[in-house]
Amino acid sequence: MTNPGPTFSKPPRFNHIAVSVPAHELDAAGRAAIAEFYGDLLGAVEYPEMTRDRKQLVLGLHTHEQFFFIVAEDEPMRAPRMDHVGVSVSTLEDFEEVARRAAAWKERLGDQVELIEPTAEEFAGVLRLHSFYVRHRLPIMVEVQHFAFL
Repeated sequence: MTNPGPTFSKPPRFNHIAVSVPAHELDAAGRAAIAEFYGDLLGAVEYPEMTRDRKQLVLGLHTHEQFFFIVAEDEPMRAPRMDHVGVSVSTLEDFEEVARRAAAWKERLGDQVELIEPTAEEFAGVLRLHSFYVRHRLPIMVEVQHFAFL
């Protein structure tokens, strides 16, 4: 028998990802570039009251309980190419718009943006999962997904 675990009033949910980068990525220009990119793609917003120059950047993602926590480290995080954090969007139209924006950033910034083009995979005639991966200035990819239930 599987352990049912504790009982909660609401199920726990993921709320943030923490990554480390070199300190120079968190100077004023680096923070602005990160905030602009992830803001344009996902609506992420810097919490200036939590910003510490060359030390810390926190980007909220539509609620105070979902955020990117980015800190400076002498030995910053290094992740294999496909390590990622997943973010889902509610509609196919939203997915297509975020993918379009990611492609525009890739065109504008070239090699500074890593992009794995959108795909769709069907599962047992029940789900079509749309996804793409993107990374800019962070050590980990962001996978954007849309779950289309058939």
